[in-house]
Amino acid sequence: MQIAVASGKGGTGKTTVATNLAAVLAEAGQEVTYADCDVEEPDGHLFLRPEIEGTISVGVPVPVVDERLCTLCGKCAEVCAYGALVCLGRVVTFPDLCHGCGGCALVCPSGAIRETRREVGVVEEGRADGIRFIQGRLNVGRPISPPLIRAVKRRLPAQGVQIVDSPPGTACPAIHSVRGANYVLLVAEPTPFGLNDLQLTVEMLRDLGLPFGAVINRADTGDDGVCGYCHREGIDILLEIPDDRRVAEAYSRGQLASAVLPAYRGRFLGLFNRVKERVSA
Repeated sequence: MQIAVASGKGGTGKTTVATNLAAVLAEAGQEVTYADCDVEEPDGHLFLRPEIEGTISVGVPVPVVDERLCTLCGKCAEVCAYGALVCLGRVVTFPDLCHGCGGCALVCPSGAIRETRREVGVVEEGRADGIRFIQGRLNVGRPISPPLIRAVKRRLPAQGVQIVDSPPGTACPAIHSVRGANYVLLVAEPTPFGLNDLQLTVEMLRDLGLPFGAVINRADTGDDGVCGYCHREGIDILLEIPDDRRVAEAYSRGQLASAVLPAYRGRFLGLFNRVKERVSA
């Protein structure tokens, strides 16, 4: 079963939910994989503290134009949806915009375009207290994360419970992370900003046809806008986490709430059981 943990904005507690959920399931004897797909700023390792056993380089093919063969027909620029090639008396390429689809090389009638590999980041794998750990780490200055996210997800095993820690928002990185999940946990905070971003994420998941429920963090602060919205839209609230200073202190030390406060183990196990019921249904 693959559970994606997502949020409409950063700082809602998404990684807190994902890492604690992975830890309590491993402690309960489940076979668990934690995959950090927030490749621009992965931070699950700060809490799970894995021992990294292997690193894989991930690259994308980018075009190189042979001007001796190029006829300046412009077909490569026409087919590129991302503006990575422009025909201006010669073909100018912008590798940072290239998504590596290979369309330009396919449509070139003179065979003037070949592809070269450009590294965008690495996938790191290891173990952490019974948890299989996978994370992507995007190279500094590389603006394209979906190829690296896909590489992380290709490393997921076929068995066990998979916890996918997704990047925040509703753009391409978030979509690539949640795709294929059996269930998505949306972590939100009860504020006007939290409500706005939750609404955007709900629209995205409904367009993708994915089942989801909400986890409200710092539930006893802010206002009741998020709860009211969930009730009106028929969205299950699977867990409410209070604004607990002890959790914040543990977080600041890089410790899991479930490890420091035993009561939270039951809360996260209960969350998993509620997800399992909904997936089975």
